[in-house]
Amino acid sequence: MLLEARKVTKRFGGVVALHDLDLQVEEQTIHSIIGPNGAGKTTFFNCVTGFLVPDEGEILLDGQPITGLRPDQIARLGIARTYQTIRLFRFLTVLDNVLIGLHPHVHYGVLDAVIRSRRYHRSERAAEREARELLRYLGLAGKEFVVANNLSYGDQRRLEIARALALRPRLLLLDEPTAGMNPYETGQMITLIRRLRDERGMTILLIEHDMKVVMNISDLVTVLDFGEKIAEGKPAEVQANPLVIEAYLGRGAASGLGTIAAQAPSDESMSDAGS
Repeated sequence: MLLEARKVTKRFGGVVALHDLDLQVEEQTIHSIIGPNGAGKTTFFNCVTGFLVPDEGEILLDGQPITGLRPDQIARLGIARTYQTIRLFRFLTVLDNVLIGLHPHVHYGVLDAVIRSRRYHRSERAAEREARELLRYLGLAGKEFVVANNLSYGDQRRLEIARALALRPRLLLLDEPTAGMNPYETGQMITLIRRLRDERGMTILLIEHDMKVVMNISDLVTVLDFGEKIAEGKPAEVQANPLVIEAYLGRGAASGLGTIAAQAPSDESMSDAGS
């Protein structure tokens, strides 16, 4: 297991956003977390990345506790993320956005930067080569000097992933990467996520409301509702689970489906309910 959450609980006053959550993410898999709005998905991401500290329980990366570490410390250990709302340096160039992500891996001191030493120039050239390669891989070659704010929506999403990859993560957390995309852009994103797993050996933890995406790319799916895990399994198993149908469609709708396994909702209906 690359990532393991043990009995993670997070409260905000009287609201329990996560309750005794156990979750394991295997290496080199795409593991999706789904659930209705307010289920605790992004709260869990924030706990994993150090923006929030769980009130109870612990989170381990490769068997080592990371609970309570700062976000920058967790990033250096190999966890990177994107956000539901795109967070780029909008008025910097595409290349500069990725170079910022590479900063933890550029090794020279303040004096080197001041006097522009050989080590400084060597490190900067290596960082630029790596940044350009990431942009090529993400389909952004030729746009290095475009201001990020001038990119199309789909390209901005890819740039955010490129910047996250610049941290050289072992675990990549994607928070609704296809939100707001048209079908063509969504298809490109599905292909990219698969390539990250298959070609780069990356482990991906994914929050996604679009059930077509979840069913297409997930190795395992965990379902949260009111901060608790209500189901986990292969995509087809989860889609046919009565508790999952109830969480998305309501008890009345779920009971009216008769034999749930035989009449599980279509991808489209669950996507509409979860959006």
